[in-house]
Amino acid sequence: MDNRKELGSTFDTAVALYDKMRPGYVDDIYRAIFDYVHIDAESHVVEVGSGSGQATLPVLKTGCSLTAVEYGENFSNLLKDKFRDYEKFSVVTGKFEDVELEKDFCDLVFSATAFHWVPEESGYPKVYSMLKNGGAFARFANRPRNCRDNPELAREIDEIYNDHYNKYYGVKSGTKTWFTEDDAVKISQIPGKYGFTDIRYYLFYRERVFSSKEYVQLLGTYSDHMAIEESIRNEFFARIEDAIDRYGGTITINDTLDLELARKAE
Repeated sequence: MDNRKELGSTFDTAVALYDKMRPGYVDDIYRAIFDYVHIDAESHVVEVGSGSGQATLPVLKTGCSLTAVEYGENFSNLLKDKFRDYEKFSVVTGKFEDVELEKDFCDLVFSATAFHWVPEESGYPKVYSMLKNGGAFARFANRPRNCRDNPELAREIDEIYNDHYNKYYGVKSGTKTWFTEDDAVKISQIPGKYGFTDIRYYLFYRERVFSSKEYVQLLGTYSDHMAIEESIRNEFFARIEDAIDRYGGTITINDTLDLELARKAE
């Protein structure tokens, strides 16, 4: 079932927690973007699905004019306040595929862990239409993997997911797969179907360590977890917190960050 509309709207109900717990992005991603397309004070940039702005500031610091397109009203208000000192920053509240945006005016359109909410068949053509000739589209995301080096804790957490998450959503156990380079290649090839050229992809890596309480807070920012009925979610999270505490009190997440770049032909 395609429930993107329902899940997408859940983010807006946990704005403060999302802003606190969701990670930003490594500097190497921005270096790769700015090596690919020059952005300065004369540039026009659009960010798709800005959330609470984890990916916004490094682009704003170029001095460009940046428009954030954000579906959530609460997130939109947070963004306006957070970046109020940047005169060339603005927010459009609405779904990217629905809002009216100028054509042939963008030097860069970028989206950080958000473009999967946009239907491919409308999203890519719209980005293409917005870009100037030679303009770039940067799509990047954070792909976390927990317990890579703690298989015992991983097995117990899998069992807890089977009892709560999988049962709630009717998902078969054992179907979880982790993001690979092959996945990045497949994503990078999508723009080619819509006229983009000069397609590239990059992978970056990092490690994050959370206490049991911090990890449960992080889970509370995931739309599919937030949408679980409250009593089930509370027991689900309590069991995960208890498991982490019994295995030393911390959990390690190994992030793969993928960046896909594509250009509108000159």
